[in-house]
Amino acid sequence: MQPRNMSMSGVVDLAAVKAAGEAKAKAEQTRAAAARQGGPAAVPPSALVIDVDEAGFERDVLQRSAEVPVVLDFWAEWCEPCKQLSPLLERLAGEYNGRFLLAKIDVDANQMLMQQFGIQGIPAVFAVVAGQALPLFQGAVPEAQIRETLDQLIQIGEERFGLTGIVVDADGEGPDGGTAAAAQPVGPYDALLEAAMSALDAGDLAGAVQAYKNVLADDPAHPEAKLGLAQAELLARVQDLDPAAVRKAAADGPADVTAQIAAADLDLVGGHVQDAFGRLVETVRRTVGEDRDAARLRLLELFEVIGADDPRVTAARQALARVLF
Repeated sequence: MQPRNMSMSGVVDLAAVKAAGEAKAKAEQTRAAAARQGGPAAVPPSALVIDVDEAGFERDVLQRSAEVPVVLDFWAEWCEPCKQLSPLLERLAGEYNGRFLLAKIDVDANQMLMQQFGIQGIPAVFAVVAGQALPLFQGAVPEAQIRETLDQLIQIGEERFGLTGIVVDADGEGPDGGTAAAAQPVGPYDALLEAAMSALDAGDLAGAVQAYKNVLADDPAHPEAKLGLAQAELLARVQDLDPAAVRKAAADGPADVTAQIAAADLDLVGGHVQDAFGRLVETVRRTVGEDRDAARLRLLELFEVIGADDPRVTAARQALARVLF
């Protein structure tokens, strides 16, 4: 794919986007609030590159863009040019030392964001500055061009919005390259996780769901809680289903999205992982609009149940990408 300039047409219509003057005022208010609290907190170098999803976009991108330009890297595991561009952007994020924040967005898992930004192909790189979205480039462009684009972005952030970046604590990394905070749990979750397991053993699925949500409210990336929540929610969805009735409805109504989703849940609980994934990929292929989104989102939820590293999930993600694009 050849690099090209991206048109502003189709750029996401962000609810938080303001006129330039309003955006600058908001950025100034954010800095003033940080100053009242003793100044912005320093972050370790590893915090300069983050993974972002639809649920955390407002917090991790829109809000952070009031203090530092946020560069969005839209990528996918199957995208070969992405494997060249993404490591380069990550290296530059460290080299620029807090002058911009790199947010990586997996398009397979975040189709809504891809659609909102009007992206036709990946890799695609955007920026959000003080709540305003700017297209940067598409394709694996040369490093010199990327540096020039980043320099211009940083200049815009400084001159128009007073964004001076974030403070980086070079000593914040542990001996293994991770942060001390990342090496330890954010909070004492043993009791909550044990409570979730006890609730599962007792058949209290609602209690288990809530216990996992309590952990994720404090640490949204906690792997054990994310997996546990996905599994508990799946069990809660199927516990009152009549398997025979669900499977008959799915067989009789291939276009019945609700029936196909319910049948996919039963497939997964029964250990038929590939059947569940294949059913939902096919449902996505034959539907449009809200029906397609419902099937796609349920498929992403089932991916969480199995785990991103499972080869069946990787194959299903690739199949999903083929029917979507």
